[in-house]
Amino acid sequence: MSYVDPPAPRPLQPGETPPAPSSSDLLTPGGQATTWVFNPEYQRLVDLWFQVLPLMEQLTTSLDKPYQMARSTDVWDAPVAKRYIQDMGEWRNRLGLYRQAVLTAISDQAADTPRWIPSKAGAPHAYS
Repeated sequence: MSYVDPPAPRPLQPGETPPAPSSSDLLTPGGQATTWVFNPEYQRLVDLWFQVLPLMEQLTTSLDKPYQMARSTDVWDAPVAKRYIQDMGEWRNRLGLYRQAVLTAISDQAADTPRWIPSKAGAPHAYS
């Protein structure tokens, strides 16, 4: 069973610029337009995604190989094999659900966290 990964947080792209100023922008006390910086909280989520994804891939791969071997009649052909294959299938399903939950949590938090914030403000955060 495979799951589709949720959308990953987008890292800062080369040449990406902050939001364009508009007439409704916040003004600083001096009357100047607000300057924007890439949100460090959002960057933390991007880094976390790229740290977790390879680990999840490694776990999945390490379980797939024994599962394929167990399903092969060349490896064993015993009544107990069906039980092991069922157990490994359940582990694979649970790992898929775990992967989905972890990546969805990161993706959902990134969706609720602004990419750009005013430079002198604390990072607005959905779960703070």
